[in-house]
Amino acid sequence: MSFLTRRAIATTAPSLSRAFSASARRDIAKITIVGNLAATPELRATSTGREIVEYAVASNTGNRDNRQTSWFRVAAFVEEGPRREFLTSLPKGATVYVEGDATMNPYTDSEGKPRSSLRIYQRAIEVLRRPAAATE
Repeated sequence: MSFLTRRAIATTAPSLSRAFSASARRDIAKITIVGNLAATPELRATSTGREIVEYAVASNTGNRDNRQTSWFRVAAFVEEGPRREFLTSLPKGATVYVEGDATMNPYTDSEGKPRSSLRIYQRAIEVLRRPAAATE
């Protein structure tokens, strides 16, 4: 049996192999970022009245002469309490490890051009290093 015949039979016969994942399909991607906080995280209210903590993380690649910085905007739905206070007290420049869900949001800009933005919803955060305190 030739290769093409076997391939034709394999593509027309129902697959008996198990799918890669047994869980339901989700239109969401996972992302892990290690970088520095661009500013102290801020508390903001949504249009529905729910409060979220928003912050930006800068991640650098390349050597000193060819360094490129990627900026990621992150949102965290954290209930009022010690976890929120911890997150909002992180100083600018702190090195963090962030795990989250990433979604692409298409939109049209003011000039009518189609654009998209990456939105990250925090699942976990770990502080790897706090910036050194400035001495006066």
